[in-house]
Amino acid sequence: MELTTVWFILITVLWTGYFCLEGFDFGVGMLFPILGRTEDRRRVLLNTIGPVWDGNEVWLITAAGATFAAFPHWYATLFSGFYLPLLLILVALIVRALGFEYRHKRNDPTWRRGWDAMIVFGSVTPAFVWGVAFVNMVHGLPINADMEFTGSVISLLNPLALLGGLTTVTLFLLHGSLFIALKTDGEIRSDARALAGKVGFAAAGLTGVLLLLLGTDRGDSASWITAAVAVGALAGALAMNGRGHEGWAFIGTFLAIALLVITWFLMLFPDVMPSSTNAAWSLTAENAASSHKTLTIMTWVGALFTPIVVLYQGFTYWTFRKRIATHHIPPAHDERDYAPTAAS
Repeated sequence: MELTTVWFILITVLWTGYFCLEGFDFGVGMLFPILGRTEDRRRVLLNTIGPVWDGNEVWLITAAGATFAAFPHWYATLFSGFYLPLLLILVALIVRALGFEYRHKRNDPTWRRGWDAMIVFGSVTPAFVWGVAFVNMVHGLPINADMEFTGSVISLLNPLALLGGLTTVTLFLLHGSLFIALKTDGEIRSDARALAGKVGFAAAGLTGVLLLLLGTDRGDSASWITAAVAVGALAGALAMNGRGHEGWAFIGTFLAIALLVITWFLMLFPDVMPSSTNAAWSLTAENAASSHKTLTIMTWVGALFTPIVVLYQGFTYWTFRKRIATHHIPPAHDERDYAPTAAS
């Protein structure tokens, strides 16, 4: 197998990991105003993702870095074409991180409400914009013979891309609801399960329509199979949630999101950014790749460090695997109780 194909597969794996892991903590952030009706409940929600959310973002950094090193022309066209959307995502991720760190600094309801709003903004915005960006990339963009994006931000907001944004938002809401149900106990757990049942039908419907429309344009036998299994996994997740099997339901949404991303990359290959202006001007895995020597060095580095990252993340999830509930949250008497710890 060519090294360009190997690195296309590895980048697919990195983006799949990012969407599956960051997807549920985006969902938890979006559910702050719905499931976090009291301060104790909001602190429970924060505790479910507190030990893992920043580790989940490592997958994004690694995916972007790998794309830059392995496919510099893909990286350059992608970041120039999506400059403003990616800047918006970066700002959203920064204010969300600030919200996690600063909402506990003062025992002031107004202060905390402001940072809570930033957490919601920082969760909804990337969830929507990533969907818009990836659907545009799979469907095709105006790219000229010099591998330069010739469209505008307005042209990115087409109906199919907006459908992609709504799909990722609802999928992450469902994924986050099931993660909360899996990680909590008491009333908040039953509320999360009930919400997952309502959001799940919208997520399954939007995912099915999006994959059908994209598949009609760029589908092949492999992508049709993964798309069908993705929708089936969503249906299975809803069935398991209805029976109270939260672990299996969460595995179902994890699998559905993974297969959605894999389907997108199957539709792309051998292109990495198809040109809607002229198919001959599309960026492919071959013409967008680095030299063979660069890809060889990257392969050895990836083989050495990837297991370390996976083991570290696995250890973190195992360490913080227990359920939490509002009665585990200590009362806050003064500002010292709002110190930024993993358990606050």
